Amino acid sequence: MTACTLLLLAHRYKRCCSRVQTGRPDYTRHPHTVFIPQLCSSRFFHTSYVTSGPILPFKLSDIGEGIMEVTVKEWYVKEGDKVSQFDSICEVQSDKASVTITSRYDGVIKKLYYEVDATALVGTPLVDIETEPGPEVAHEEDVVETPAMSNDEHTHQEIKGHKTQATPAVRRLAMENNIKLSEVVGNGRDGRILKEDILNFLAKQTGAILPPTPFHEIQPPPPAASAPSSASMPKMKPPPSVPIPVISRPVFTGKDSTEPLKGFHKAMVKTMTAALKIPHFGYKDEVDLTRLVQLRKELKGLSEARGVKLSYMPFFIKAASLGLLHFPILNASVDEAVQNITYKASHNIGLAMDTSQGLLVPNVKNVQLLSVFEIAVELNRMQTLGATGQLGTADLTGGTFTLSNIGSIGGTYAKPVILPPEVAIGALGKIQVLPRFNSRDEVVKAHIMNVSWSADHRIIDGATMARFSNLWRDYLENPASMVLDLK
Repeated sequence: MTACTLLLLAHRYKRCCSRVQTGRPDYTRHPHTVFIPQLCSSRFFHTSYVTSGPILPFKLSDIGEGIMEVTVKEWYVKEGDKVSQFDSICEVQSDKASVTITSRYDGVIKKLYYEVDATALVGTPLVDIETEPGPEVAHEEDVVETPAMSNDEHTHQEIKGHKTQATPAVRRLAMENNIKLSEVVGNGRDGRILKEDILNFLAKQTGAILPPTPFHEIQPPPPAASAPSSASMPKMKPPPSVPIPVISRPVFTGKDSTEPLKGFHKAMVKTMTAALKIPHFGYKDEVDLTRLVQLRKELKGLSEARGVKLSYMPFFIKAASLGLLHFPILNASVDEAVQNITYKASHNIGLAMDTSQGLLVPNVKNVQLLSVFEIAVELNRMQTLGATGQLGTADLTGGTFTLSNIGSIGGTYAKPVILPPEVAIGALGKIQVLPRFNSRDEVVKAHIMNVSWSADHRIIDGATMARFSNLWRDYLENPASMVLDLK
């Protein structure tokens, strides 16, 4: 029997066993084949099977900022679950931010590689996904994606709280206008970013003041009116004089416990260890905020009418930016060998926040280009994200100067620690009502805040720090003077 005959025989066997037939198959078209009745009887059965797609490993891509490992905080899927593109797979936490990983493929989860709280390495598989069969499914390249390879955005990663789902047309529009999709909040289905979202973001960047939601118009603050009569006023219960704090009851186990440092605590160890190499110069002063207190009182209603809470911090941040224009060395960084100074063009001023995840320092980008109100909008956004643990890498990196509002918790003076590679930091105490002498030697009530500065004494001398502090203090004690230097 020749090889050709065997091939034809195998072909006929597959054909006759793939459908139900009666009688014998017709082999007249192939005179060189051999009919074997044991293989093809007078009755045949149809066999069917489900074609499965390839099982592809979905790897953890490079998150950026030199991060090589993350902690798996939560799985949103389990083995056997069906997922589609952009479905959330898990949440991971690095030493800088929490990131939600979304699916690259349509398919079924076949394997989870890590348990919760396990450490996952960049470039290693997170899950195996059995993809749906089709020519459009391509195997993931066995490389670690870098920010330069992903057009500054990871298509299948999202900073928690900021979706990156968008059509190619929307992505092209964002790329043409140099907009990072992680900074845009999508209002489409499942958080998808729409063209309107990009246009609204552009309007905000150009300085246009937009209402926070489409359902509330910006209204001017109501004019001051005389106190209504007691008859027209509804009776309300007076607020308690001392609010009762909600504090969870501590649980005493009587046993020692040991756990590894992870996430933000691990990052703090690294940052503070590097800060120990910096010789700190300290400088302290007090600021009379009496006029600023009155100005904020006048502007508070207008800001709230626009849907934004106005605190003192936007004024502190803007005054610092105006001061940095005169003392750019405080907005600089030095290399590890302390041989070169880089003067930063952008004033990315950070604000230390005490969150449930630990100390976080998000920063407001390009303060030198923002108004006090725009700074307040950014602070409101970051405080909301920080309270829910949703601050992303874009908010937590790139800082050039930092203010720490320790006074929001309590205390007057502090010894702030510089955050490398920055060269200066300020700590703000609480505002106290204290007696002070005015220009006529009269004792008056004043709103006093203490400030504590730390500077890198390798490149910043004491006189420079003192002059900057004096200028910053003058802006705040005479807030009208800031108008002359605002752009």
